[in-house]
Amino acid sequence: MSAPDRERSTGSARLLTAVSWVVLLCGLWLWGSRVTDVSWNVPATATGDPAAIGRPSEAELPPAVSPLKDALPQRVDIPALGVQAPVIARGLDARGAVEPPSFAQAGTVGWYAAGTTPGADGAALLVGHVDTETRPAVFYRLSTVRPGQTVRVLRDDGTVAEFTVDDVRVQSRDRFDAARAYGQHRAGRAELRLITCGGTFDRTGRTYTANVIVSAYLTGTGL
Repeated sequence: MSAPDRERSTGSARLLTAVSWVVLLCGLWLWGSRVTDVSWNVPATATGDPAAIGRPSEAELPPAVSPLKDALPQRVDIPALGVQAPVIARGLDARGAVEPPSFAQAGTVGWYAAGTTPGADGAALLVGHVDTETRPAVFYRLSTVRPGQTVRVLRDDGTVAEFTVDDVRVQSRDRFDAARAYGQHRAGRAELRLITCGGTFDRTGRTYTANVIVSAYLTGTGL
């Protein structure tokens, strides 16, 4: 195993075994804890209504293509949401959770830099705010993405990794499956996870009750 592979494997294992991911993820991601009385005239599913997510898709999904070499992500585009967001590298904080972008970076997506690079073999992890104290953030409408839609990641080697969504689901905090959320679903594929908070807002705990998790896999490349 090469040095980059060993580092990526170690980083992924550290993430998968961090108890705080399972228990505290949305608590640590509560970027919009004081905006629950604000209405933005968006669909209720934007915060992760479980009733509207995970339904079987009629979309015919394309075959996976071979993973790319490692290259750093620079921007993520989600055409269905009109999202074009810069990507910044993030690590784990002292409690073992991925350190999210700051409130001032509500339009920015965080990439777990100790794990897989988007487009390479494995499951790359991108996290984003659902909202801030005053407005929706970059992943506010993430739960409205549907299987068959496209996510593109522009990389620093000039390539574009094109992913096709194959799964959208809400995982509640008390039944959070870290292996399903962060692990590779099929060996040998380049996969992507887009994650934000969802479910309902718990006023007592001042946190969301679940996570919205969009899974995608590499189906094309471009320059």
